[in-house]
Amino acid sequence: MLRRTHTCGELRDSHVGQTVRLNGWVNSYRGHGTGLVFIDLRDRFGITQVVFDGEDLGKEVLDTADHLRNEDVIAIEGSVRVRAGGENPKLITGKIEVVVTKFELLNKTANPPFLPDDTGSGGKLANEELRLTYRYVDLRRPTMQKALATRHKLYQATRRYFDENGFLEIETPILYKSTPEGAREFLVPSRHLPGNWFALPQSPQLFKQILMVAGCDRYMQICRCFRDEDPRADRQAEFTQIDLEMSFVRREHVIEMMEGFVRRLWKEMCGYDVPPIQKMAYREAMERFGIDRPDTRYGLEITDISETAAKSEVAFFKDALANGADRPRFNSKRGVVKAIRVPDGAAKLTRKMTDGYNEFVRGFGAGGCAVVKVNAAGEFETGIAKFLASVKDELKSVLKLAPGDTVLFVADAYSVCTKALGELRQVVARDMGLVPKPGSEGGPWNFLIVVDFPMFEKDKETGRWVAMHHPFTAPNDDQAEAFVAADVNDEVTIEGIVSAGYDIVLNGQEIAGGSVRIHDPRVQSKVFTLLGLTPEQAKEKFSFLLEALQFGAPPHAGIAFGLDRLVMNFLGTSNIRDVIAFPKTQIGQDLMTGAPGPVTDEQLKDVHATAIRPKV
Repeated sequence: MLRRTHTCGELRDSHVGQTVRLNGWVNSYRGHGTGLVFIDLRDRFGITQVVFDGEDLGKEVLDTADHLRNEDVIAIEGSVRVRAGGENPKLITGKIEVVVTKFELLNKTANPPFLPDDTGSGGKLANEELRLTYRYVDLRRPTMQKALATRHKLYQATRRYFDENGFLEIETPILYKSTPEGAREFLVPSRHLPGNWFALPQSPQLFKQILMVAGCDRYMQICRCFRDEDPRADRQAEFTQIDLEMSFVRREHVIEMMEGFVRRLWKEMCGYDVPPIQKMAYREAMERFGIDRPDTRYGLEITDISETAAKSEVAFFKDALANGADRPRFNSKRGVVKAIRVPDGAAKLTRKMTDGYNEFVRGFGAGGCAVVKVNAAGEFETGIAKFLASVKDELKSVLKLAPGDTVLFVADAYSVCTKALGELRQVVARDMGLVPKPGSEGGPWNFLIVVDFPMFEKDKETGRWVAMHHPFTAPNDDQAEAFVAADVNDEVTIEGIVSAGYDIVLNGQEIAGGSVRIHDPRVQSKVFTLLGLTPEQAKEKFSFLLEALQFGAPPHAGIAFGLDRLVMNFLGTSNIRDVIAFPKTQIGQDLMTGAPGPVTDEQLKDVHATAIRPKV
């Protein structure tokens, strides 16, 4: 084989006169019927035009070249010259071409299911299912090659930064023990221990804590994690995270280190200087935006108008406010009335849209969404306008209303109202055209660090307490003793316990989450009790951790970045499958390999398992 001396993106006019060898795929071909064949030769580095001249090569070679088609694999040797037809500004190699003197056909392709062209046939890419089935063809697209190169660059930048800061890269097991970390697990049967199962790790959480007890001080790992959850645009059942842990630190130390990491990444990856990152308490985020990962690139903030609403004649306002009136202000069951002011919404939000908002919030348990428009004269129109006459001026003041605005109201329990409006806010922003398109250069990049999360929340289906972050997150230092002493049935007290957790949010997407960990065995045991684990169950599942905490566990804390989400942001895509070499579909299938697939009864017998096969 003619081994390459250069890549297809490397040659410039400074190489004119040199003899070079190129290997790659035929990207396009043009036969002029005059003894000349032009080939655009492609590899992951770029495209170079090569010229087959029959006068120099002979009829047989020219005939072979004339029958080349897209995605054939070839090797050529030739002389670099100035491009005869003039420069092609669309190519980085557009000033030159290579006149072929030697040629090898390395492989003839079958008819491709689609061409690996970012513009696709007729300006439209092949459908995603077809592209995932033939992923080896799809990955040849320049966009996908860029995604793979970006991931590589991110790996290297990550390792350099944490190596410079004294972290050790340590691998942790993939075959693990089933633990209740919140998500459904992938299970693997044991052949040597019948009836026992491994679980694929949701995260290396417990191992990295053990490493801190073991004196490793600073740990990092770019690791695979597995959660048997329904995939979505920014989530896969199998994903990659940058996992970190530090000893002898508190929350502010970890945040400082992570801010430095974010600044390093954005500077190296896209030349952007990240300004100091604002911190916001969970409660403030929920009050203003209705979500703990708010997109702060646009307004549409939520306002609690309960005091004003109580003076109105709106019956469902009064009904909501009467419910749970004796509970603390931020109790999840307390009745509230909240509103979103939409500037210029009267002109841009149609009746169909606002009717849709009414149905949308009902999906989150709310009774509906009331709508009021402010006309050019400053008067309220539509819906409940006449029932707000007595508080019109007060509402105008509280919400800072102007002619042309639309107001969206929801009245319900605090948790329901907050959730419904938080989700609705994002829909309205899209309808109003306020959400910037993803951009790979310059953002906008709106970072936010959210802190002071509640330690626990009630599961709506089971009514049981669940950890907001995970069961190994510590309460804030000043609440640790109160938490240990609290009655597990004291709902108000438990709701008021604040964790030492923190998330990094970028443009409304969580890109990292972490916390100070529990290093006091008493606190950890109390968490397990609150989560409904008996001492026996806690010992069965976490005996190694509880024991380790008794052998000189240092204060420690950590965080994990979603690597795939980082790459999504750098490339300006909203689809996580665009940044993973071999992703799964929305139902967790690998269309290229056919996974998951059936196994034989013999294979099942080896691991002491049987299959319940679907009835045909």
